Amino acid sequence: MSDAIAEQLLAQFGPNCIRLAADERAPFEHDWRGRTAAAAIAVALPHDVATVQSLVRFCGAHRVAIVPQGGNTGLCGGSVPTPGLDRPQLILSLARMQAVRELDLANDTVTVEAGCTLHAVQTLAADHDRLFPLSLASEGSCQIGGNLATNAGGVQVLRYGTMRALALGLEVVLPDGSLWAGLRGLRKDNTGYDLKQLFIGAEGTLGIITAATLRLFPRPRRQTVAWLAVPSPEGALELFHRLRSHFGEQISAYELIAQAPLDLAVRHIPGTRAPLADDHDWQILLQVDDYDSDAVTAVLAEVAEGNSGADLLLDAVLAQSEQQALNLWALRENLSEAQRLEGPSLKHDIALPMSRIPDFITRADAALRRADPGVRIVCFGHLGDGNLHYNLFPGKPSASPAQLEHQSAGLTACVLDLVAELGGSFSAEHGVGQFKVAALEHYRDPLALQLMHSLKQAWDPQQIMNPGKLFPAASPHSSSASPLFSNPV
Repeated sequence: MSDAIAEQLLAQFGPNCIRLAADERAPFEHDWRGRTAAAAIAVALPHDVATVQSLVRFCGAHRVAIVPQGGNTGLCGGSVPTPGLDRPQLILSLARMQAVRELDLANDTVTVEAGCTLHAVQTLAADHDRLFPLSLASEGSCQIGGNLATNAGGVQVLRYGTMRALALGLEVVLPDGSLWAGLRGLRKDNTGYDLKQLFIGAEGTLGIITAATLRLFPRPRRQTVAWLAVPSPEGALELFHRLRSHFGEQISAYELIAQAPLDLAVRHIPGTRAPLADDHDWQILLQVDDYDSDAVTAVLAEVAEGNSGADLLLDAVLAQSEQQALNLWALRENLSEAQRLEGPSLKHDIALPMSRIPDFITRADAALRRADPGVRIVCFGHLGDGNLHYNLFPGKPSASPAQLEHQSAGLTACVLDLVAELGGSFSAEHGVGQFKVAALEHYRDPLALQLMHSLKQAWDPQQIMNPGKLFPAASPHSSSASPLFSNPV
């Protein structure tokens, strides 16, 4: 049956759009971390929105599940087929849809198709003396559609917010093939439900984002980057508040980095060296916009000379050139790649109120070392917005990521239970995908889950949009509609 459907796809949409051969499908079927892979009947590479609509209608008529895919750089398996699904799956890649539909400099917006890479949008903005502030390690290959589908954050959320704050309008192909044309460049629109927010962060489970109108910002005239040593997470948090009292919203990044991830980067990334002469348990990467290095140096000196300030700032180095600033950022951006090269690890992308982060680190470190004395903790993240990447290399090595997850479920529960206790979230910016479905079911408020399930059922009654992501894979033969509160979760 799947072969027959694949042949129909090829006949209807042609070889320029449809890829059937296993070697052509393979790069689209494997997730970036190498944790999962499953076969699709085909990969579709449409050039335009009308073709996306036709593909969605075809899949609805043939009960084919659709897996929307951007750059396939996600960490939770949200953009690849779900193993064991009881129906054929089609990967629908937006990679060919890269048009810039409108650049409105008077409105400080740009409208682009979903397949545009993040780097392309950043470059377009810079070429017109503007800034598109989303910044990720994968920005050369991740795509705007995927950034929106996962509500990407990155390193400048502190000042500019996540993709929810950066998108003003969307164009979305819905599960029945209809097109919601919501590309509006309005900063104020108080006319009912803000529908775009339902698709941002939905990971393709409610529709396929095909274009977006994005906010642009004035390009900073200067950016000062510094690498600081602090005595503890508590000291890092206090230093942040002191610096913010001087620089306000001009602090665009404040990254907390423990010594362990820095050591991995020096070990695995060629040409990498530590910014400071001595090792320090906790370090900070700071970026301040529209202040020169002399002004930042003066404030750091004032903080260090103040009451107990010397206990907050143990060492510091400021980038003296654009290249030095890029080198410091490259070190930060390579932390995830260094972990991958070290071997399989347990990745926890968590969010906490900033005030709870020091307590979390102290308690989680102690609990994990009691449970596994050989565990290596790799902690870094966006302290300024409360997002930590709290990753673990258990003491007992594992042959594969899947085996690691199975053997170390207790360590993950230890981390996530504490996150929940402290009012946090088990996913800050990587999404849920297929790897965190159980965590969503366990930790999310039951009423919130009930509302999510009801919305999914109402908008996608055939369950063809990215099944197995966010929710457990449901039967395609479920009823076409249900009252909002009829089936308690």
